Amino acid sequence: MPTGTFIALFIIVIRSHFYLVSNFTMALREGKFFMQWFALHVKSRHEFTTDKDLRRKEIETYLPSVKKWRQWKDRKKLVEFPLFPGYLFVHISETAESFLNVYKTRGAVSLVSSAPGSPTSVSPEEISALMLLTGSGKEIDVYPFLKTGAWVRVKRGSLKGAEGILEEKAGNLIFLVRINLLGRTVGVKIYADDIEEI
Repeated sequence: MPTGTFIALFIIVIRSHFYLVSNFTMALREGKFFMQWFALHVKSRHEFTTDKDLRRKEIETYLPSVKKWRQWKDRKKLVEFPLFPGYLFVHISETAESFLNVYKTRGAVSLVSSAPGSPTSVSPEEISALMLLTGSGKEIDVYPFLKTGAWVRVKRGSLKGAEGILEEKAGNLIFLVRINLLGRTVGVKIYADDIEEI
C-alpha cells in the first residue's frame, strides 16, 4: 500500500473517531444516555394495564400501590389500589424515541411537566424514599403537599368551608383562624387530608 493512501486512510479513521467521540460527548452533555424517572399520567383505571404493557416493552416502571380491605355484600377482600390514581413512574432516557415509545403504550396520556413542551424528571431520591415507604408494609396514606403558613380551606367535617392558616405545633397540624381586629388567633388540630391549599 502506498504511503499516501495509508496516510489518507489514517486521517479518515481519525476524523471518524473524532466525530463519534464528539457526538457521544455532546449526547452525554445533553443527558441522553442517563436514565431518569418521569411521572406518567394514564387513563382512569388503566394504571395496572399500562404498567404491564410498559414492562412488556422492557421499560422499567414503578407503580406505587397499597392494599386495602374492601367489603361487598357477600365477602371481604384485600384489593390493590394505585397510591396515586392516574399516575405511574417510568425510568427512561431523556430522548424523543424513549418518550414516543412510552406515549405509544395503551392507556398512556402524557408525561408530567412543570413547563410546557418538555417532561420534568422526578428526583431519584424521591423515588427511592417512596419505594422504601411502600415496601415497608406499614399503612400509608397520601396527603396534599402543604406548607406551614399556607392559606387553606377545610374540605369536610364540622369546619367544612372554613378558611385559615396552617401551622405546626408539637408535630401536629393546627388550623388557625385569625381575628385581626382583636389581635387574636384561635386554632384546632386537624388532619392533613381534611384540608386543601387555596
